[in-house]
Amino acid sequence: MDYQKIAVTILDNIGGKSNIAHLEHCATRLRFTLKDDNLINLPALEKIEGVIGVRQNVQCQIIIGNDVFEVYNEIIKLIGNINVNSANNQPNSKKKISAILLDFLVSIFQPLIPAIAGGGLLKSFVILFAMLGLMDENGSNYKILQLIGSAPLYFLPILVAFTTANKLKVNPLVAASAVSTLILPDMVVLLKNDSTLFFLPLENINYAFQIFPAILTILFYSVVEKFFTKYSFKVIRLFFVPMMSLVITVPVSLLLLGPLGYNAGVIFSKFIIFFYTHFSWITTGLLAAVLPFMVVAGMHKAMLPYAIDAMGKTGCEMLYMPASLAHNIAESGACFGVSIKTKNSKLKSVALSAGISALFGITEPALYGVTIVNKKILYSVMTAGLIGGAFAGIILLKAFVLVGPGLASMTMYIDKDNAMNIVWAFVTFGISFLVAFILSAIFFTDSIDADDENSNNNTKNTINDEALEIRSPISGKAIPIHDINDNVFSTGIVGQGLGIIPNEGFLKSPCKGIISMIFHTKHALSIKLNNGADLLFHIGIDTVKLDGDGFETLVNVGDIVDIGDDLIKFDINNIKNHQLDPTVIFLVTNPDDYTISTFNENKQVTNDDIVLKIKPKILSKGE
Repeated sequence: MDYQKIAVTILDNIGGKSNIAHLEHCATRLRFTLKDDNLINLPALEKIEGVIGVRQNVQCQIIIGNDVFEVYNEIIKLIGNINVNSANNQPNSKKKISAILLDFLVSIFQPLIPAIAGGGLLKSFVILFAMLGLMDENGSNYKILQLIGSAPLYFLPILVAFTTANKLKVNPLVAASAVSTLILPDMVVLLKNDSTLFFLPLENINYAFQIFPAILTILFYSVVEKFFTKYSFKVIRLFFVPMMSLVITVPVSLLLLGPLGYNAGVIFSKFIIFFYTHFSWITTGLLAAVLPFMVVAGMHKAMLPYAIDAMGKTGCEMLYMPASLAHNIAESGACFGVSIKTKNSKLKSVALSAGISALFGITEPALYGVTIVNKKILYSVMTAGLIGGAFAGIILLKAFVLVGPGLASMTMYIDKDNAMNIVWAFVTFGISFLVAFILSAIFFTDSIDADDENSNNNTKNTINDEALEIRSPISGKAIPIHDINDNVFSTGIVGQGLGIIPNEGFLKSPCKGIISMIFHTKHALSIKLNNGADLLFHIGIDTVKLDGDGFETLVNVGDIVDIGDDLIKFDINNIKNHQLDPTVIFLVTNPDDYTISTFNENKQVTNDDIVLKIKPKILSKGE
């Protein structure tokens, strides 16, 4: 794989170096915060060899897989250090408050994971060695290694200060120094002795392991630093700005921001613990079931603040990591099920490789290569995750390390006070794997008559090599798929295509084909094209709630339709009166077998305008 070529091509299609406000990476993704999201060329990014997928929400997330570190390094060589203090290094486009907040949290907590995971795994292995009699629990070796593993969480406030300062584009070393004051041994002693500052009492709080006091402190520090940087003389700025920033920030933190952040964290933790205590199996099961959607959208990172805070306060985590175990292993089981069922040699190879990767906690290859492109596999993973996650919740499974759960990291569930915890973790592992494996092996079917290399017959594929240009099924404004106001459609889970904001209430056939499905609430139908492609027409978002009210189907399943034939008559005003989005979603639901091109996006279209071109990737044998 040519990492440099991938890096150059990625930069060319995100608007270049000058469009990058912030860059980081996780285990499988490059995460860009861009100044202008309109400069992204999503179709071109998705076609880059080595890119598994692209997701655009609060960040531009480019999924690379296991080679992400190498690609990241090549990009850094090309752009240098863009994460520096610069007034011009901020996004230009307006974003929702929720999007800004999520981007802020991900940028703070994502870089912490390697240190926390490394320290946690070290502690789990040390405990395992002690349980096996390979190490003396009272010996100095054991104690020193335990302290090494505990250091990232103990000094978590300093690490959070550093990443927060990087995100806010202020001096990270001075910011870390400000927060370090809160956990100095002498400061801890002073706080225990009912000390005062400027005649005001200081609360006795142990700030080690805390994250919220550090975040609030650095938010305030950034304002102070920028103020003094702007209004101080340049000749004294080098020492004057840090001095004034420290002397103002630390007292405010000790008197106000530290206690405020600490108490906010306590309330947050109590809420999570209460909810989990009363609904543990439901919560863990549902989280595991929806994790495929969260990971695809990048929203799973929103769980990091809770997980890191829980680990710092209690030393364990009982929701996100157990649910992730069920989901990750379900992805693996489903992929192995597909690999033994499919006759498509390419899919067999992809599924086997993705299954092994998911078995070790990396699920993106499984998600983008197998799960989200096949609804039956997606449902198998969700069902297995629900069952495995619910079991983990029932037995109150605890995780002691924040790392992607998988076969190599199962020591994260070792509890020296409860030997059964690791046993229950393996039971959760087995349940999730077997349920997903069995369901996928039973329900998965190849979308085409796959190429069986061991077969002696010359049966032709159902796909022919006809490239079809598809007209708009309705008059209105065509919009890109990622602009559709529904995550299931906009992320491409159901298929590839576009949306059309309708001007009228008549859905017409844009092509020749056979009506293969009509939904019972009349708001959706499918057409099978001559080249084997399946077209889905879905009128409105959440319009299933209308239960057919305002919809009239004008065809039946099995009907042969031609270009311009009426399919469905519907009442746009009725949809809008129910506060629903009337966008018509127009997708190819078996996109793996086709090259799909879109046309006239962000333009007004009529029934005579071409909006899709569908060309099979696999030609019939013998042609």
